[in-house]
This record gives sequence, structure tokens and C-alpha cells, in this order.
Amino acid sequence: MTTVRTGALQAPTGGPRTASSGLKITALAMGFVMATLDVTVVNVAGATIQEKLEASLTQLTWIVDGYVLTFASLLMLAGALAGRYGAKTVYLWGMGVFFLASLACALAPTAEALIAARFVQGAGAALFMPSSLSLLVLSFPEKRQRTRMLGLWSAVVATSSGVGPTVGGLMVSAFGWESVFLLNLPIGALGIVLTCRCIPAAESRATRLAVPGHLLWIAALAAASFALIEGPQLGWTAGEILAAYGMVLAATALLAIRERRASSPVMPWRLFRGPGFSGANIVGFLFNFALFGSTFVLGLYFQHARGATPFRAGLELLPMTAFFPLANLVYVRISARFSNGTLLTVFLLLAGLASLTMVTVSPSTPYWVIAVAVGTANIGAGIISPGMTAVLVDAAGPENANVAGSVLNANRQIGSLVGIAVMGAVLHATPDWGRAAALSFLTVGGAYLLAGLSAWRLVAVPDRRGATAATT
Repeated sequence: MTTVRTGALQAPTGGPRTASSGLKITALAMGFVMATLDVTVVNVAGATIQEKLEASLTQLTWIVDGYVLTFASLLMLAGALAGRYGAKTVYLWGMGVFFLASLACALAPTAEALIAARFVQGAGAALFMPSSLSLLVLSFPEKRQRTRMLGLWSAVVATSSGVGPTVGGLMVSAFGWESVFLLNLPIGALGIVLTCRCIPAAESRATRLAVPGHLLWIAALAAASFALIEGPQLGWTAGEILAAYGMVLAATALLAIRERRASSPVMPWRLFRGPGFSGANIVGFLFNFALFGSTFVLGLYFQHARGATPFRAGLELLPMTAFFPLANLVYVRISARFSNGTLLTVFLLLAGLASLTMVTVSPSTPYWVIAVAVGTANIGAGIISPGMTAVLVDAAGPENANVAGSVLNANRQIGSLVGIAVMGAVLHATPDWGRAAALSFLTVGGAYLLAGLSAWRLVAVPDRRGATAATT
């Protein structure tokens, strides 16, 4: 028999019930802001971290991807924990872990210590990310209002992404690389306080946790990450890399066998029968592959190929990333006029074509050319992010919000993980920074175009068929 209880952390009387929509959105966006801001500012700080901690390119890739690894591998387990213990409770757990891990990052004396602290940061982000989406869905149950709130939620997050490089560059130049992690402390404290005061406790269910399946999932992702990141350094046929390949295959095979027989599978396979759910997840993987892979390359390209300081690199990235929040707000206005399938298809193709114009980039390419190309791609990205989230929520329904948010975010973070690792491999293989950037953007453009075709086939076409059927 399944028992239902409220989350352990209850809000004060008169708090959540009377809180404005703005305070609720702010509370639920703070975790996402920290997670997103952390990626963008670390990319700008990467060259300085390399210098000050005497880190190799492989270690720098681990500093970025180690965070993403634990983030991606624990998201499904975190979604299950949110269902068992309550989304609000798990959201606050994650915020607390991330807060402490950020302090540990700032105090790290070596590259190895920083990598370890980044692993813990990723675990904290995994806890609060799916719970954030679940709490937003529960706080705004009406579809039209929820779509509008998703756009505003994304705009808050995108604003942090947009100003992140500039803020990161300024802080690195003025206060050192450690300051980019200390930035999370006031944001985390505000998020914890607002969540306790403004967000009602969600129901929790005493369900079983599929621990063996989650462990196999973690093992497969960890082995794949090791192979992708260490392969360029050790050699793709080195014994350690071959062993990692073997672990990926073995863990994946065992996970597939377990999923077929288990009463509580790790992945909600039944939801993938819907084209909208499958389409949103495919788009999520490829979108993050392209977006975060290109961001990783750009931060290093401006500093290594063009000789920019961290602050100047941050300023140069600002015009490209400032389109995120503006496009999110545009999405709020146009989402009522166009289907999400159409929006995803059009803007993914736009991002892909804009990225492919960068295949001729070199250290002497005028800055305005890079800014226009990447800025145009990011206009598309600002529409794509809330659009695919809305598709996922509509396909899964409020009752599956926890697990659906976990699946989408897991796929997106795996996309980031693979994208950064692939770009790291390209940089290893190509010492010429101009050629490396050109090859990177060729890969990014291809990923965006493939995502656009997937959105058209799995989301836009079924949307059109559904609309036709409804009118006949």
C-alpha cells in the first residue's frame, strides 16, 4: 500500500499561500541560476584556473565536466528521491549541498581538490534541478499560466547565463578565480530563504528506489566520461581507455536487462511512447551538446587565440549571450500564436545555420562577425529552452513532473558532458586555435540541424496532425 505524506519542510503559515508569483518564480529559479551561472563563469575563468593551479587541458576539462558528470548521473536518482521525500525537501537538500561545495571550490588549493569539489557541486545541482521544475508545475497548475511562468523562469535563468561571462571575467580580473565560486553563496542563501517562505511543501510517496539500476547508470556514464576526456591524453587504444569501453558496454547491457525485468525501472520507458516526450529529450541532448560545447570553446578561443584577458573575454561574450533573456521573453509572447513544435523546428534550424557560418573563423576574423553568428544562434537558443520544456511538461502531465524533469535534465546534462568532452578532444587534436574553433562550430552546427529535424518529425508533425484531427 502506498502512503502519502507531506514534505518534511513546511512553510510558515501565510507564507506559500500568499506569496506572489514573482517570489515563487525567484525562489525556484535560484537553484537553476546557480547551476547555469557556474558553467558560464567557469568557462571564462578556465584559462586563469589553468595558470594559477598549473592544470593541464585534461584537468581543465575535468573541472568543467566533473561537475556535469555527477549532475547528469544523479538526476534520475534525485527525481526518485523527490517523489519519495517531497520535492521541496530535496530541492532544499540540493541547495545546501551546492552552497557548501561552492565554498570548497573557492578554497581548493590544487586542481585535484577543485575537481573533487566540482563533483560534489554536481551532486547538489542534481538534487535541486528536477525538484525545481516539479515545484513550478505544482505551483502553477493551469496550462496557460504555466507556459507563461516557464518563459519567465527561463528568462531569469537566461539572464544569469547572459551576464555570467561578463560578471565572471570582472570577478576573475578583480578578485581572482576563487570569486566565481563565492558568487554562489549569496544566491544560494537567498534561494533557501525564499523557498522556505514562499513554496508550499509537495506531497511525497513511499516508493521504492531502484538503487541497483541507478548505480549501473552512474557506472556507464562515469566510464564513458573517462574514455572521452582521458582518451586524447592517454591514447584511444590505451589499456585504461579500452577498459572504460568495456565498462560502458557491460553496465549498459546489465542496465537494459534489469530495466526489462524490474517493477521499478530507472527510466519511465512508457513516456517515451509519446513522440512529444521523445522529441523533447532528443532536442534537449543535442541542444546542450551544441550550446555548452560552443561556450566552452569560445571562452578559451578568445583568451588563447586572440589574447584577451578574462574580463575582456567576458565583455566580448556579453553581446552574444544577452539574447538569451530577450528571446525567452519573446517566447512568452509568441507561444500562444505558434505551436512549440513549429518554434523548436524554426529556431533550431536558425541556430544551426548561424553556427555553420563560423567554419571559416580564424584568429584574425573580425569580432563583429563572430558576435553576429553566435548571437543569432543564441536568439534561437532562447526560444528553444522554454519551448522544449513546455513540450515535455505537456507530454508527461503534472502527475509525472518529477520523473519527466529528471529525464529531460539528465539528457540535457549528458549532452553538455559529451559536447564539452568532444570539444576538448578537438582542442587536443588540433594545436591551431583557429582551425580547432572552426571544426568545433562545424560540429555544433550539425548538432543543431539534427535537433531541428528531430523537432520537426517528432513534435511539429504530430502537433499538426492533432490540430487537424481536432477540427474534423
